[in-house]
Amino acid sequence: MKLSRTAFIIVLIVFNIAIDQISKVIVRAQVIPGSESEILGDYLTLHNVENTGAFLGMGSDFNPTLRLILLLILPIGVLGYVLYYIIKNKTLDRLSLIGFCCIIGGGIANVYDRIMYGSVTDFLHIDLGGVFRTGIFNVADMSVMLGMGLLLYSNFKTNKKEKASN
Repeated sequence: MKLSRTAFIIVLIVFNIAIDQISKVIVRAQVIPGSESEILGDYLTLHNVENTGAFLGMGSDFNPTLRLILLLILPIGVLGYVLYYIIKNKTLDRLSLIGFCCIIGGGIANVYDRIMYGSVTDFLHIDLGGVFRTGIFNVADMSVMLGMGLLLYSNFKTNKKEKASN
């Protein structure tokens, strides 16, 4: 059975949301808030942090009205537009479509947290001995980053093909 394009989009977005929300339910239930546990030594650690801001806590000190506008209303509008765009634009290549679906799914998952809990649950941290270090993040953040990576890769591939044909 082959999914229609729209069904594929919906399934991929819902999958991203579900994986994120399931992971957060487990973390909220099993990990003590503010704690730190080793998964792979000091390289990958598990936490339970409630982030009232956006990426890496940015915006957590904004006044409530500004936070509402920048962290809920604006993202909902942008996510709605991008969803409309990918459903209407039938010329998108498969990688770009998957990338946009990952971004939308991750974005919706974090917006859902802000609406339901007033914050976003973050729980993973990577520290590769100071060479590479992240803030504390979640599965939705990974979806968004994967989506951005797929869009960049697809764009690079498309540009390379266009240059080769000229």
